[in-house]
Amino acid sequence: MAPKLGILAGGGPLPGLLIEACGATGRPVFVIAFEGQADPDVIGSAPHAWVRLGAADDALGRLRAENVEEIVMAGPVRRPTLKELRPDRRAARFLARGLLNKGDNGLLGAIVRTLEEDEGFRVVGADSVLQEMRAAEGTLGKVAPDPDDEVDIAYGVRVLDATGHLDIGQAVVVQQGIVLGLEAAEGTRGLLERCGTLRREGRGGVLVKLPKPGQEIRADMPTIGPDTVADAVAAGLAGIAVGAGNTLVLDQAGLVAAADAAGIFIVGIRPRDYLEGGAAAG
Repeated sequence: MAPKLGILAGGGPLPGLLIEACGATGRPVFVIAFEGQADPDVIGSAPHAWVRLGAADDALGRLRAENVEEIVMAGPVRRPTLKELRPDRRAARFLARGLLNKGDNGLLGAIVRTLEEDEGFRVVGADSVLQEMRAAEGTLGKVAPDPDDEVDIAYGVRVLDATGHLDIGQAVVVQQGIVLGLEAAEGTRGLLERCGTLRREGRGGVLVKLPKPGQEIRADMPTIGPDTVADAVAAGLAGIAVGAGNTLVLDQAGLVAAADAAGIFIVGIRPRDYLEGGAAAG
């Protein structure tokens, strides 16, 4: 049997999907649900403890008491201010290394290294449990990108490849060769809301979402779901392109049905296919 899995649960549906997958295979699980971040309805009746985000001693102690061997980080966590975090002594030592000032990728990568090298856990990606949810290569529904869409996809890939080392975000919206917006602290939903107000007349644009170059993907794998489709439709986009094999697709049946009904495409791509010289964006 697979070792007991500890789920560090932030927001969104991903922690619940991991709980369900473990239940289906009989894998034991214990959830650290972060207060103010995780959804109680998503955590449900799974074995769990509610822990304040800055209470590292409490969280790690509970994981060890539950004989957890592997840890998965699941769901977005809003980065708090130091005042909101109220770190305990272990968290304060952690932050003293300067991690609070790093970008998201640097911070998450440091968290993974600390959990493995200092605390003795193995950190796994959500995709290791939800393998069937990885985006496949090619069109996922009935609608395929047309040649103009492919031009916007290619430009979006190049933009993310060029900006990825700045650790800004995973997504960009391109319409007719114009960048309408680059994802920042607001996340993909906020990006789409912002770009809906910037949309130009004529053919709709595309959302391109990819891992950043060198990203610690175990901690922050790009994810889309039916809500992403709804937000893309509201923004007037023609479709969504994601990294094949390194993007989680939540509720693929619902996502594809929504995309087909709206007449937009969802496509899994290999970024290196869109980059000169074969340099990959993720």
